[in-house]
Amino acid sequence: MSAQESASSKRTTYTPDSLLEVAVAVFNERGYDGTSMEDLARAAGITKSSIYHHVKGKEELLTRGVNRALDALNGSLDALDTLEPLPDAGELDRVEQAVFRAVQILVEELPYVTLLLRVRGNTEAERAAQARRREIDRRLAGFVERAAAAGVLRTDLDPHLASRLVFGMVNSVVEWYRPGPGRWSADDVASAVTHLVFDGLRRR
Repeated sequence: MSAQESASSKRTTYTPDSLLEVAVAVFNERGYDGTSMEDLARAAGITKSSIYHHVKGKEELLTRGVNRALDALNGSLDALDTLEPLPDAGELDRVEQAVFRAVQILVEELPYVTLLLRVRGNTEAERAAQARRREIDRRLAGFVERAAAAGVLRTDLDPHLASRLVFGMVNSVVEWYRPGPGRWSADDVASAVTHLVFDGLRRR
C-alpha cells in the first residue's frame, strides 16, 4: 500500500499537523516536484479547498516540513553552544554529543529530515532550506575545528574532511533506517554511529 493509500484509509478527520504528516509522506514517496495538490488532497482524503483553509499551497507544507527538521537540529546545536567554555578535552566531547544528537533527531524526525536532505533548490522554499542546512553544516564543522585546535583529534586527518565524512555518515541513515517493532531505537543507532566514529577519531 502506498503512503497516499495508507494515509487515506486511516484518516477521516485531519489537523494541520496530520495534514503536514501526510504531505511529507507523499513528498518523500513521489518527490516534491512530482506531487500535485490533487495528490495531497487524495492522500489526506479531503478536497483541495479544505487544504487551502490551512495553507497557501504545497510550498508552505514543504517549508513547514523542512523547518521541523532544521529547528530540531539547530536547537541541539544551541544547547551545545551553551556549554562554553570547555577544557580542551571537552571539545571532543562536544563533537561526540553533536553527532549523537544529530542521529537521534534523524531517527526521531525521519520523514522530515529525509525531506530536508532531498530538496533540490528548485523553489524559493527549497533554497531557503538549503541555506539553513549549510549554516548547520558550518556550525558542526566549527565544533570539529575547535577540537582539532585543542589537540584532541588525530593529527593526520584534516578537520574539514573529517567533518564532511562524519556527518555524511549521519545523513546516510535516512537511506536505510526504517522504524518499526523490533527495530533499533534512536539511541541504539546514535550509540553505534558515535562509537564507530570516535574510536577512529580519538587521539591514541
